[in-house]
Amino acid sequence: QVQLVESGGGLAQAGGSLRLSCAASGSILSYDSMAWYRQVPGKQRERVAWISWRGSTNYADSVKGRLIISRDNDKNMVYLQMNSLKPEDTAVYYCNANQPPDTYWGQGTQVTVSS
Repeated sequence: QVQLVESGGGLAQAGGSLRLSCAASGSILSYDSMAWYRQVPGKQRERVAWISWRGSTNYADSVKGRLIISRDNDKNMVYLQMNSLKPEDTAVYYCNANQPPDTYWGQGTQVTVSS
């Protein structure tokens, strides 16, 4: 079972940038896809960006053009570059490793964007 550890969250101003990192305990090539989700209190967890083992990427409409997901297979790392941040990006961000029927989560990292 993979262990996922997120880092890089914090406080940013609207229009600013943050870079989230996800360190995996094993090879991320073992998983069909890696993804970043976010969740705010009282709402469902939302997938915002995902990247396949081949490297193809997809984004939620709300973050297209602002967030970029990438991976470093040699380091077993997944990143989320967050640009042009908005207050509505405030959430706990979770790293996810998906290999159906299994899915794994990190503990989350808080991102807070002030206006």
